[in-house]
Order: sequence, then C-alpha cells, then structure tokens
Amino acid sequence: MKKVFLFVALFIIPIFAYLFFASGVNNFVKLPIVTQNIPDLHNFKTQNDSVIHMKNRITILGFSGNNIDDIKGNITNLCHKIYSKNMEFVDFQVVFVSPKGTEDKINEIIQTLSRDADLSKWYFVYASPDEIKNYYANLNLVGALDQSNGTSNVFIIDKELNLRGRKGMNKKGQEEYREGYNTISAADLHNEMSDDVKVILAEYRLALKKNNKVENVTR
Repeated sequence: MKKVFLFVALFIIPIFAYLFFASGVNNFVKLPIVTQNIPDLHNFKTQNDSVIHMKNRITILGFSGNNIDDIKGNITNLCHKIYSKNMEFVDFQVVFVSPKGTEDKINEIIQTLSRDADLSKWYFVYASPDEIKNYYANLNLVGALDQSNGTSNVFIIDKELNLRGRKGMNKKGQEEYREGYNTISAADLHNEMSDDVKVILAEYRLALKKNNKVENVTR
C-alpha cells in the first residue's frame, strides 16, 4: 500500500498538475503566437543606462505613457496579481517602456511597490515619443497607444521574442483572440492573464525537463 501511495505521489500527481497548468482555462495546450519576431529593446536604456534584453527571457511588456499618476493602480494590480506570483521563475521579468522625462514619477512608484515586493526583475526603460510609437508599431497589434504613448494593456513575450496570446480555435472549437491583458481590471489579470502565464511557464518547464533527460541519456 505504501508503494502504491509513493508511486501516485511521485508520478501521477505531478502529471495531473502539469496537465492542469498547461491546459489552463483558455483551453489552448500551447499559448498561440500573435506576432512573431518582435524587436528586442537594444535602443532603450534604464535610468542607470543599462540595456534590458527580452531574448531568452519570458517578459511581461508594458507601455506606461506620460500620465504616470493615472497608472499607479494598474501597476499595483500587475505587481500583486502577476509579478509577485511568478518572479521566482528564473527567466521571468517585467519591462515597461516609458517616455523620457517621467523618471521621477516612476521612481515614486518603485519606492511604493518596493515596500511590499522584490522588484529585482522589474525594469523601466526610457525612450522618446517617436521611438515608443515606432517600436509599438512593430508589435502589429489591433489595439493602439493612447495620446500619452501608453496603454493599459500588457503583453506576454516569449524567449524567442514572439508575442503570445489567444488566437485561432481553442479545444472547444471557439474562435478566440487576445493580444494583451488589461491592467485596469484585477479580474482580467487574476483570471485570463494568470492562466496564460501558467501555460507558457509550464511550456518552458516541460521543455527544460526534456532537454535535461536528453543530456542525461547522451552522457
């Protein structure tokens, strides 16, 4: 009896857990690609002149716009509902593209969030309005930036620089399209985005396990 229990605990439960997280409420086995090969952030720098790369990272990408006071609640929602729950994943990060001149306001938000969260994987990079518009255009999305060069939506970028979301027919035969996740809505983040982040993280965890098995076999 103990052997049966041990077998279930070690093998059956992890398999069911993976299937649960990998399928998600969105009913896609794998999170679809909305836009392929978007540019990395080579031309944008942090306030400390550091360059942040998205290649080989799972990135939540956002555009803050000029009206920083108006998005404090949005960023707080994202921090609590998505970032804090996933930041322990090694290759996970959040990056916001912000207009130059908003550094002081951004620092106020960072100081506030830092009281309750470790922001070591959350970055703000800065660019001119034209640079932000040109970069956003490369995402080829239906939604547009607002007049402040920002959007309440955030986007999931995979390690190969593909923008992921919901596109095409799901397993229920329903047509779905979702390119971003609205940070205004805590429910949107808690439900749809949380599910989709679980799917993509499970996807990479499974790929890592397969690679490790192949390496062990070939040694």
